[in-house]
Amino acid sequence: MFHRIGRTVVRHPFWTVIAWLVAAVAIAMTAPTLQSSSDESSFLPKSYESIQAMELQQSAFPQKFTPGAEILYQRTDGQALTTADKAEIDSVNKALSAKSVPLMQGVYTGPYSHDGKYGMGAVNLGTKTSDQQKMADAAKALRADVTQLVKGTSLDAKVGGSAAQVLDQQDASKTGQAIISLGTFGIIILAMALIFRSPLMAILPIVLIGVVLTAANGLIADVTKALNLQSNSSVTGILIVVLFGVGTDYILFLMFRYRERLRAGDDHKEAMTHAVGRVGEAIASAAGTVIIAFLALCLSSISFLKQMGPALAISVGVTLVAGLTLVPAVFSWIPPRVLFWPSKKWQVEPKSTRFAAVGNTVKRRPALVAVISGVLMVALALVATSYKASFDFASGSMPKTKESMVVQDTITKEYSAGAATPTEVFVTGSSALDHSAVDALAQKLRVSGVAQVSPARYSANGDTADISVILSNDPQSSAALDSVAQLRDVVHANTPAGTKAMVGGMSAIYADIQKAINRDYTVVFPTAAVLIMLILALMLRSVVAPLYLMASVGLGFAATLGSTVLVFQHMAHQSGLMFMLPVFIYLFVVAIGTDYNILMISRLREEAREGREPREAAAQALRHAGPTVAAAGAILAGTFASMMLAGNSLFAEMGFSISIGIAIAAFVMAMFFTPALTALVGHAAWWPGHADRKKATSSRVVASSAVKRAEDDGDAVGEQVDSSRR
Repeated sequence: MFHRIGRTVVRHPFWTVIAWLVAAVAIAMTAPTLQSSSDESSFLPKSYESIQAMELQQSAFPQKFTPGAEILYQRTDGQALTTADKAEIDSVNKALSAKSVPLMQGVYTGPYSHDGKYGMGAVNLGTKTSDQQKMADAAKALRADVTQLVKGTSLDAKVGGSAAQVLDQQDASKTGQAIISLGTFGIIILAMALIFRSPLMAILPIVLIGVVLTAANGLIADVTKALNLQSNSSVTGILIVVLFGVGTDYILFLMFRYRERLRAGDDHKEAMTHAVGRVGEAIASAAGTVIIAFLALCLSSISFLKQMGPALAISVGVTLVAGLTLVPAVFSWIPPRVLFWPSKKWQVEPKSTRFAAVGNTVKRRPALVAVISGVLMVALALVATSYKASFDFASGSMPKTKESMVVQDTITKEYSAGAATPTEVFVTGSSALDHSAVDALAQKLRVSGVAQVSPARYSANGDTADISVILSNDPQSSAALDSVAQLRDVVHANTPAGTKAMVGGMSAIYADIQKAINRDYTVVFPTAAVLIMLILALMLRSVVAPLYLMASVGLGFAATLGSTVLVFQHMAHQSGLMFMLPVFIYLFVVAIGTDYNILMISRLREEAREGREPREAAAQALRHAGPTVAAAGAILAGTFASMMLAGNSLFAEMGFSISIGIAIAAFVMAMFFTPALTALVGHAAWWPGHADRKKATSSRVVASSAVKRAEDDGDAVGEQVDSSRR
């Protein structure tokens, strides 16, 4: 099949390119525009307690609101606020309430800090805050208006809260995406130039993947709208890295084999057809594992991950089609002397002494190589046991210097940590509540980590009570989540008879997100692993090799998480890592990291089919496929590392963890661990099939005039042709 695809696009390169350009432009022009969301509550389905509590608050206490924005006041000289300053704050808040600001229903003076240096204004933006653009517009208007109102006074004002975070995230996202794009392009261009010593080979991958990105973005928008999924701007930055990183990998897989056939004396069109025929299966299998892993995210409870899964799967699917059609069409259209100009090395078979030496080491001492590489990954994996999750998604997705982050940090330090976002305990029944029973419950809420419990407030008809609880710890901290768990235990155990009690608020939402992520660990991970193993089994016609391949990838995942914990928690002294990070590491390392195992094991099988014994086959596979794996791994790790330049902790953690995971997958697993294990297991690795056995042929000599007919008959006869040529 892959030979036929290769032959078709090589024979008709012009029409292949035209078809791609027309499709990309048409898809992009008809794609809908999506609104991004960063509201943590929108991450969860309505079945979670915190979401039900939020809906109850909106219906029973419509006059009560969670501030959509917060205005933080202080004197310009840093001294304590005077009576006149406080009167000025009241005046500014009233003046703001009269302004025409999107969504705003009023501004109310909040409490003052313990040391008297800070005052607050709580902005009511209503309950319909799903329109992220209107939230951003509200924050922008508030900042402009409050700046004008305090001008000429002794006050300074900053705007924070959810709306301001949306605005700052938009700005940070645009900046981060630009930096990531430039970093990704620079790394790919530089790496391709160093590998092929040709300016055209350095630029063409960027151009071709740009076409793929245009088509993929349009399809993603169509699917997101059709399935009513939640969009998030962070996906765009990840998408850029995935597309250009994976796309470059597939181009390298193809071009290394294409160059190998040119060096063997093939005509450039015949060489490209052969390259697609031989590498096509590996590329398709590698892309299949990535797509399956990403689609497994559709099983997630978190809407952000659920939307990311199809988006990334579509991008890899489009990249796969391009890798088998657009890329070979363009590269075979250009004569090699032009494509590789000014280098002449494409005509000379390299000695490959470095990778030959690695292969000989694995051949001679496979057990030692397997033990050393395995112990290294196990040691790093043990550090992963100290992993702690952080749920501060807002500050994780933008620099700490953004105005909304400065406000958040100041409120956390100068007020009770949970003052700005109190936890709410709701009690509701079918009739008026017994106040004494509600008061008895309130008395039991002073669990560890609770700083203050306010008297219960009742709805207009008296059937719902709201007890506001201020936590002493940062609402996003693990300690706050532990307090929420204790509160829920107390509330559920002491709910007044005939009523229903729920714990809500932002800390409760974070606790439910943690519960959802833990649920995903038990559903998404195993599902992706089983499906990837099935793909490997079908490709390799074996049940043994997929088992240790997946075991090695799982060990690589744990080693990657351990490396990230070591650097960020133990060395940088962060309190925790972004709560979604293990999911990202698992999917990217398991899916994309498996690409290198697939490429190496495919070449190893090919060498075995030439009649070589397992150890010799491993040595030859490393000699020939080692340069491809090393180049692809280095480029992909570099492109993910570019995410660290975005200036926020979320992308810094993701960039580091995934790049180190790709490096482990390419330079430890695929280069040492997998070939060494395969050499040790021997022929049993391919049980119950005989995928490593040399195929029987009726003749060892094939006339040169029969070469094209032989390739038409498929891989088996094509291998006879190659053997006869050798």
